[in-house]
Amino acid sequence: MWICSFFCSFVVGIKQKSNMGKVLIIGAGGVATVAAHKVCQNKDVFTEIKIASRTKSKCDALAEVLNKKYGTNVTTAQVDADSVEELVALLSEYKPEIVMNLALPYQDLTIMEACLQTGCNYLDTANYEPKDEAHFEYSWQWAYRERFEQAGLCAILGCGFDPGVTSIYTAYAAKHHFKEMHYLDIVDCNAGNHHKAFATNFNPEINIREITQKGLYYENGKYIETEPMEIHQPLTYPGIGPKESYLLHHEEIESLVINFPTIKRARFWMTFGQQYLNYLDVIQNIGMARIDEVEYKAPKADGTGEEVVKIVPLQFLKAVLPNPQDLGENYDGETSIGCRIRGIGNDGKEHTYYVYNNCSHQAAYEETGMQGVSYTTGVPAMIGAMMFLKGIWSKPGVHNVEEFDPDPFMDELNKHGLPWHEIHDGDLEL
Repeated sequence: MWICSFFCSFVVGIKQKSNMGKVLIIGAGGVATVAAHKVCQNKDVFTEIKIASRTKSKCDALAEVLNKKYGTNVTTAQVDADSVEELVALLSEYKPEIVMNLALPYQDLTIMEACLQTGCNYLDTANYEPKDEAHFEYSWQWAYRERFEQAGLCAILGCGFDPGVTSIYTAYAAKHHFKEMHYLDIVDCNAGNHHKAFATNFNPEINIREITQKGLYYENGKYIETEPMEIHQPLTYPGIGPKESYLLHHEEIESLVINFPTIKRARFWMTFGQQYLNYLDVIQNIGMARIDEVEYKAPKADGTGEEVVKIVPLQFLKAVLPNPQDLGENYDGETSIGCRIRGIGNDGKEHTYYVYNNCSHQAAYEETGMQGVSYTTGVPAMIGAMMFLKGIWSKPGVHNVEEFDPDPFMDELNKHGLPWHEIHDGDLEL
C-alpha cells in the first residue's frame, strides 16, 4: 500500500513540476469571472491561464478586461463542456495542471472524464446534477475515486462558499475547538438588494431547481424530508439583523456527516425576501419552473405556417430573466454566510461556535464587476486551485474540501477578500 501511495504522490509531484501554475477555467459566467480576476491577481502561483466556454466571444471579452487590468496574457478557447471528445481535444492541446470547472453542474462528469483521459487534475464548486431531474447527491462523482487514485490525479469537489468554505469552517471547528461536534447549522443570508422585481443571483435554472425541491436534513443517523420551504424561522445575522430563514436540501450535508460522524443533526438554512417568494410561487403555479419538455406551435420564420417545437419552460424563463452577471452595478447590501455549531469542546464542556463571513455586494462589484454571490463562490475556487498548485491539497483521489487541512485555506480567505469572524458561546438561535 505504501508503495502505491508513494508512486501516486510521485506522479502528482512530477506533473506539478512540468506544468506548474498552468490552469484552465471552464465557464465565463459570474463565478468564473470572479475566479479569473483572482487568478490574475496571483500570477506568482498561476503562471498560465486559459478560459474556455461554449461561447468564445464571452471568453474573449473577459480576457480583454483581465489582460488590460493585470498585464496578463490570458488566452481563450471554445469548447462544448457536454462533449468529452471536445474537452479531451482541448486538454490534450493545452495540458493544464488543473481544470477549474466553473460551468454548469450538469457538466461535472464529462469534465472529470476528460481530465482522467488526459491526466489533468480537477476542481469544481457544486455537485453533479442530471439535466432531466432535480436530484442532488455526490454518488456520481464519488464513483470516480478509484480511477483518480490509480491515475495519481486529484479531484477537489465543492470548492465554492456553500459548499466549500462552509465545509472548511466545519473542519476548522473540528480541528481547533471541538472534541465532538453534535449540531451543525449552515446559515446563508443575502441581505442585498439588486433593485429588480425578480432575479436570481446565479444561473436561474440551477437556482430555481434547487429551492423548489423538497427540503432535507440529517438527524440521528437518517435523512428527514420536508416539503419545500416548510420549515422556517427568523435568524439574526451579524451586522444585518433578523431575516426569515428557510430549511433547504444542500449537498455539503451529505459529505460532512460522513467525515464528521459525531454530528447528530445537520441542516442548511437560506434567507428569501417575501417579494422573491411571491414571484416564485407564481412561476411555479403557471408551470414555468418545469424541467420537462413541452410542445407548442410556433409560427415558421418564412410565414408559411406553424411548426411544433419543444422547449423546457425553466430554460425559457432563464432566457427572459435578468442575467445574474448584470446585477452587480446597482446591488447594495451584503451577504452573511457561516456555520453555527454546538458540541463538546476541548475542555470537555458544551460550547457553541459561530464562524462566518459578511461580503459587500458593492465592494465585490468594484473589484471584479460582479455581485457578492458570485464573489463568495469565485474566490474560494481560486484559493482551492492555489492550494493544489502549492502542493498543500494534492493527494490523489476524489475529495470533498473538508478532507484537507483547513488552516492554510482559512489564512488565504483573509488575504483575498473573504475575512472570517468568530463568536464563541453565543446564542445560536437553533
